[in-house]
Amino acid sequence: MRTLKYAILGLVSQKPMTGYDIYKEFDGPIGNFWSAKHSQIYPELKKLTQEKLLNYEMPESGESLKKKVYTITEAGAKELDAWLSEDEELAPTAKDVFRLRMYFCERMDPSLVKDLLLSQLDKHEDKLASLKSSMDEHYTKKPTKAQLGDYLVLSGAISREEAYCDWIRSCLPYFK
Repeated sequence: MRTLKYAILGLVSQKPMTGYDIYKEFDGPIGNFWSAKHSQIYPELKKLTQEKLLNYEMPESGESLKKKVYTITEAGAKELDAWLSEDEELAPTAKDVFRLRMYFCERMDPSLVKDLLLSQLDKHEDKLASLKSSMDEHYTKKPTKAQLGDYLVLSGAISREEAYCDWIRSCLPYFK
């Protein structure tokens, strides 16, 4: 399944976007649960255009390079809506190199394990603080309908980071 296809269709359904705009979205809220590289996005945009799920215009913008601004077609919107209505199977557990390392912690010096745990705790606490800051910045009131998806995913990312920090804290007493 080309999941990136649906991510792009969803983004463009919100507003017309250039390929660069789409790429930058993966540094924003979507980056909390999905990633895509420049080298993946542009070939997918080409396929979506060939499949008539997206259109593009190249508006006049002075002497600068012409940029394609993509919009979703009616067929694209129908395909996106069909995909959105599907129930999802439980995804396999995401790979986590740090947890894999901890699985074999008996082979390491306890002081090294403690240092690694504290380092990861710092990183996850920083990420948690950043997510909470984003929540405070964007959602002082109840989210609008257009903001609801971002709000729900941001809430989930905060919960994920809180749980990760809690797990690390629960590991630390074993390595005093």
